[in-house]
Amino acid sequence: MTRGQLRVFLGAAPGVGKTYAMLEEGRRLRSEGADVVVALVETHGRAATAAQAEGLETVPRAVLHHRGLALTELDLDAVLARAPEYALVDELAHTNVPGLKHEKRWQDVQALLNAGINVLSTVNIQHVDSLNDVIEQITGTLQAETVPDAVLREAEQVELVDLAPQSLRGRLADGVIYPAERVDAALSNYFRLGNLTALRELALLWLADEVDSALNRYRAEQGIHRKWEARERVVVALTGGPEGRTLLRRGARIAARSAGGKLLAVHIAGADGLRGAEPGELAAQRILAEKLGGTFHQVVGHDIPKALVDFARGVNATQLVVGVSRRPRIAALLSGPGIGATVIRESGDIDVHIVSHSAAARALVLPHFGGALSRRRRLLGFALALAGGPLLTAGLVAVRSAETITGDVLSYQLLVILVALVGGIWPALFAALLSGLTLDFFFIQPLYTVTVATPSHMLALGLYVVNALLVSYVVDAAARRARTARRSASESELLASVAGSVLRGEDALAALVGRTREAFTLGAARLRADGMDLYADGDWPADLPPGDPAFTRLPVGERAFLDLWGRELAASDRRLLAVITAQLEAALEHRELTETARGLGSLAEADKVRTALLAAVGHDLRRPLTAATAAVTGLRATDVTWSEQDRSELLATAEESLASLSTLVTSLLDVSRLQAGVVGVNLEPLNVADAVLPALEELDLGPAEVELGIPVDGRNVLADPVLLQRVLVNLLANAVRFSPESARAVLAVSEFSGRVEIRVIDSGPGVPEPRQPDIFTPFQRLGDTDNQTGLGLGLALAKGFTEGMGGTLEAEDTPGGGLTMVLSLPAADRVSAGAGGLPVGAR
Repeated sequence: MTRGQLRVFLGAAPGVGKTYAMLEEGRRLRSEGADVVVALVETHGRAATAAQAEGLETVPRAVLHHRGLALTELDLDAVLARAPEYALVDELAHTNVPGLKHEKRWQDVQALLNAGINVLSTVNIQHVDSLNDVIEQITGTLQAETVPDAVLREAEQVELVDLAPQSLRGRLADGVIYPAERVDAALSNYFRLGNLTALRELALLWLADEVDSALNRYRAEQGIHRKWEARERVVVALTGGPEGRTLLRRGARIAARSAGGKLLAVHIAGADGLRGAEPGELAAQRILAEKLGGTFHQVVGHDIPKALVDFARGVNATQLVVGVSRRPRIAALLSGPGIGATVIRESGDIDVHIVSHSAAARALVLPHFGGALSRRRRLLGFALALAGGPLLTAGLVAVRSAETITGDVLSYQLLVILVALVGGIWPALFAALLSGLTLDFFFIQPLYTVTVATPSHMLALGLYVVNALLVSYVVDAAARRARTARRSASESELLASVAGSVLRGEDALAALVGRTREAFTLGAARLRADGMDLYADGDWPADLPPGDPAFTRLPVGERAFLDLWGRELAASDRRLLAVITAQLEAALEHRELTETARGLGSLAEADKVRTALLAAVGHDLRRPLTAATAAVTGLRATDVTWSEQDRSELLATAEESLASLSTLVTSLLDVSRLQAGVVGVNLEPLNVADAVLPALEELDLGPAEVELGIPVDGRNVLADPVLLQRVLVNLLANAVRFSPESARAVLAVSEFSGRVEIRVIDSGPGVPEPRQPDIFTPFQRLGDTDNQTGLGLGLALAKGFTEGMGGTLEAEDTPGGGLTMVLSLPAADRVSAGAGGLPVGAR
């Protein structure tokens, strides 16, 4: 039997139209005469999706009973018995109700495919198994339902159903995706613009990688071994010289020729090779690379061509852009092939572009020696001595006379100096001895013999050798100083790169750790303190053998360490790392000082509250106290006769004022306890409904004033029952107070990232966004006050109680107008079905 084919509609998030597209394709196939059935489709109450399903044959679902609820699932046996040509199965990652043959719906789909039935299905990118940890970092939610990547990669076709994040949020706000009571929570949580943008990028990248995998499989099956450059990755080598801008623009044009092309700029800072970078120019080139849509990287390497090629291979580059050498031609002749020639030889299948520029060397000038003398330089010095000596001798012998002896001596002296400049001390010493012997043999009487007739000749030969030694010593010393200067310049460039990362907004510790790993071409780096990783970059090996020379641990202050792994570090590397560890220590100290400053800020705020408390005692408490005193005094007056109605009014005034006074004093005491940090909190797993019902009863509110949306099968919160009730009483009282008569306040509960959010929503006048933080400040009130308004402590107390329970309380605008108070608390264990939950609209 031929196995069926799987076609998957992939979306970045719920609501992009995957099910609609699947049904639309099913209708098209049916119009072409194919046998199509709907095995299972979830419309989620969306009218447009339900309309697409009309007219398609639907296999009845299997009904199962679980925990007292009747649930429906895909009836696999019924679909197999029907044996259609195409089956439409929604939500590939769904977990089946216990009791079915398979645990996951994708396993049901595999059974249909094995039976020769073609399947059309849907899945969101957050359900792809390999992306589970990335999705949790982006959305804060760990996905329990996932599909193995292998299942998707076996599909004959994966089609992306795409929708711009702004359009998706618009559909959500219009009520197309979720009911109205869930829109506000969804927009603030999972459907944040940043979340949707990141999920969309993940979906596009995953599909692009799948296309690459499919292309590689095709090439393997067809026996195609040459490279197909479907996506360009262009690496531009920057020296820090003025030609870098030309190279970057050329690289950007090359990358733009291919869809999805990527531009990477890299500067290799090392002891040898390219001339030291100009920091200002290199910074400008970094900015230009980012403007052109590329990324900037900096690597330390002693062998510049090798480091450049290794970096290019590490990022899977297809093209490498290098500038024409700025070295003078004589220097190129003396030190051998330049960077470009070596890169071409080592690049393999990476295309190399050698780009000319205005800074390229054109004139024959004296060489600029800028590094320690290499073995090649010394060999060239010996070669110059061996070749130059006979040539010079032949020329001088041809014009030899008694009067030319002085010129002959100076000519050989010049040869020795040239050899010293090229090869250093040992070739110069060899040339001096060879020249002295040649001069004595061919030009000093008796000719053609090596004899020292007088002591002055021996002295002259000695001076000859001393001159050679002095010149070569100067050359070697200059080379050593130049090497030291270049190393210092490379180190300065690296530190400037790290400092630039911090100035651009990156976390100082993260930037130092990440740039250190990248600059020294290490496999991994991490900063540890108190036995924990503060920051880590790269992949650490699972088992690190003791004494591994590739592992280095450097102390950072008294409590932290910088761990490095990847290669054995040289002494020069360790000297630079000492500077970096000093910066890490300073960054750690700065972070501790910042935390201390925050604590001092809290003390300042507490002092402000204490000052406001004293002001409240002198002002706000006086009003109800004065009213109660006046009422009681009037009642006790013997010179006035009060009617029953007047007496009742005075008693009511006294009672109202004393009640208000009691509430105000209680609030003041609560604020004092909050500021002193002595609020007693007794956290326990609590069903939200168990706190909502008492709050409603205390306020005497019913369905006419408050609409509830509490899931029946929800999660407990970890909270103090008494404090949570006080918070809800305050929030509900405000919501009902500010809601118009024609609209009810709404209390809705949702789950997000291990937390339960209780949203109390009103559609009243709302609070301007700049003033929303002020409503949580003690003694802040909007509008005038009366005898019952209070001190403006309600929301301050609610926020303090919430934070004491490990939660947060924030204000948001209600879509369409009004204010939404978002109370977020840690989630506890899941509540069994029917355990006190309230359906939407119930009390």
